[in-house]
Amino acid sequence: MRVVLDTNILLVSIPRNSDYRIIFDSFLSKKYTILISNEILSEYAEIIAKKTNSVVANNIIEMLLTAKNVTKIDPYFNWKLIIEDKDDNKFVDCAVAGNADFIVTNDKHFNCLKEIDFPPILVKNITEFSDLLKSL
Repeated sequence: MRVVLDTNILLVSIPRNSDYRIIFDSFLSKKYTILISNEILSEYAEIIAKKTNSVVANNIIEMLLTAKNVTKIDPYFNWKLIIEDKDDNKFVDCAVAGNADFIVTNDKHFNCLKEIDFPPILVKNITEFSDLLKSL
């Protein structure tokens, strides 16, 4: 299973007492592959450092860069499908270029993807993804 995790999903899955820790633990157990681009990795580092500290951010980024179930994607085309928050397009571009099964996000800006036939991009929210991982 190949997924793109929106930053908010990764962030809430890291704490050990999180209701969504199964997402991070399942990643560590190699139950799915995370697709990342340089832009996504930069946002992860920035937001994790802001919400925790630079040590935690550096550890997470280092883990992502060395994990065997992380695939680095270099999107060569910008689809520009999300109009409301153009910065979210980096996740869409990575998902399309990396042939992701879906994007995991709770961000309402991604709802517009349900109306787009091409390229087909599935979106799951955090609860749907957690439930899927519990069923594996």
